[in-house]
Amino acid sequence: MEKIDLAYVRALYREYAGDLAAVGKQQREYAESMGARMTPQLDDLEAEITYLLVRATRPAVVMELGTFHGWSTSWILSALRDNGAGRLHSFDRIDNVVRNVPEDLADGRWTFVQGDIKETLDRVPAGTGYLFVDAAHSSRFARWYLEHLFPRVPAGIPVSVHDVYHFRSTLPLHEGKVVVRWLGKRGVPFFTPSRAKARDVYATLTGLRAELGLSPVRGPGDNPMIFFRMPR
Repeated sequence: MEKIDLAYVRALYREYAGDLAAVGKQQREYAESMGARMTPQLDDLEAEITYLLVRATRPAVVMELGTFHGWSTSWILSALRDNGAGRLHSFDRIDNVVRNVPEDLADGRWTFVQGDIKETLDRVPAGTGYLFVDAAHSSRFARWYLEHLFPRVPAGIPVSVHDVYHFRSTLPLHEGKVVVRWLGKRGVPFFTPSRAKARDVYATLTGLRAELGLSPVRGPGDNPMIFFRMPR
């Protein structure tokens, strides 16, 4: 099982550079075609790393908690399409994503569950191979999903949590502080391309993207997401 760190991520960028270029072009065109209906939530590095981890680990099932307009959904579905297998189960209170996700990406590989995850928890798919979290960012909600959602997914799978490191430190009363503390108590390392938290990582990957000829999709951003393996 590969450790999610800079060396691994750099290797994935090189392995899938051609596919990333194609998906980046697709996503730029997608965002432009959507206009005001799409507000992309993921920055380039964190979106691409999500895509790369799904490509590399080839999960049969991905769970996405929080969709908003569907930007992350389209990245994950693109990775499953390019893998030639896998299904995404997305959960959110609002259904903007249903109108936004391209039919060719959704068809045959996507299930959307609308409602409060606290009430739809029994619909979390068994055998989830990747967990993506970008929902309410309060400390209260983080404590809830750490207690109730995380035990439902297998140990060792990749997990990503958004909006953790917009700054060098996590914010008080914020989801990120709760999750980082939870990981620390379990001795679980995390990886982040955050410009504020991990400036050298951000610079290295930005330089690698340029070397590989990858054009900006959204452009530079905070890239606050963290990535880790679900602990046992």
